[in-house]
Amino acid sequence: MIAVAGIGAALYFGLRGGSGSSTPAAVGPNPFNSLPGIRKTKQPWPPEVAHLQDRLAPLNLTSNPTEQLAYHIHQHLDIFVNGKHVTVPQCIGIYGCYQNFAFITELHTHRTDGIVHVEAPSNKHYTLGTFFAEWGVFLSKKCVGAYCQGYKWYVNGKPQTEPPYALKLEPHQEIAIAIGKPPAHIPSTFNWTGL
Repeated sequence: MIAVAGIGAALYFGLRGGSGSSTPAAVGPNPFNSLPGIRKTKQPWPPEVAHLQDRLAPLNLTSNPTEQLAYHIHQHLDIFVNGKHVTVPQCIGIYGCYQNFAFITELHTHRTDGIVHVEAPSNKHYTLGTFFAEWGVFLSKKCVGAYCQGYKWYVNGKPQTEPPYALKLEPHQEIAIAIGKPPAHIPSTFNWTGL
């Protein structure tokens, strides 16, 4: 267990570029893609829970009995495949969401609205790569799941060139991933009223 935690810390800080950095020093391949349960499949992508507990330590996530609200921020994620919207499912990061609740992690979804909740006991920084790995979806510079024919991604409507898995999650980001033919409109903002 200590070895797994050590590997998890190395992966986590390797992506972050150190304990105080908000961007990685050098972005290589996404090491989270080798974790148990990561799927390189086409959508739909339900939350992968069979191996979720095996991924928590490497992702620097914990299993909490309730939400931890000392640090509470949100992002919104839109994914499009050939212009069609893909549902980001509810219950990512919640084990036993539908029955026999066991735990909730600091990074999760409650509904199918694309809102990512960061609810942590302290101001830790998470990446989009952490979220996709917790979800169980393969994410690299070239692929989202089994879609490897190219994609573009955006933050607040602005095209990005860095790998998306290195993106540090910040309050009220609108993150959009367009696989294949893009939609007619790339969202640049989200209505955060009530959150």
